[in-house]
Amino acid sequence: MSLGLRKDDVVVVISGEFKGKSGKILKMFPDKNKAIVEGINFVRRHTKPSVKNQQGGIMEKEAAVHISNLMLKCPKAGVPTRLGVKVLDDGSRVRYSKKAKETI
Repeated sequence: MSLGLRKDDVVVVISGEFKGKSGKILKMFPDKNKAIVEGINFVRRHTKPSVKNQQGGIMEKEAAVHISNLMLKCPKAGVPTRLGVKVLDDGSRVRYSKKAKETI
């Protein structure tokens, strides 16, 4: 149920606490139907000092958002759009924006 979203797509949050905000997908978790979106859903983690993080303390990072709350931002129109899949004459499949009717 990935809804056609992929890493590096620019998406808009369509429901929940962050409704209306947009960002780029940094990481997808298809088995959990979740994605990490840049600048959305920050959480605080208390970390101990380690080799990687020598200072430790409270760190802020993005947490996963369910993909049902995300919608692709149309590259042409700049508004949320649904995705469709077309099969071209050569047999390849491409994604297209249902608002602008052009391939992504």
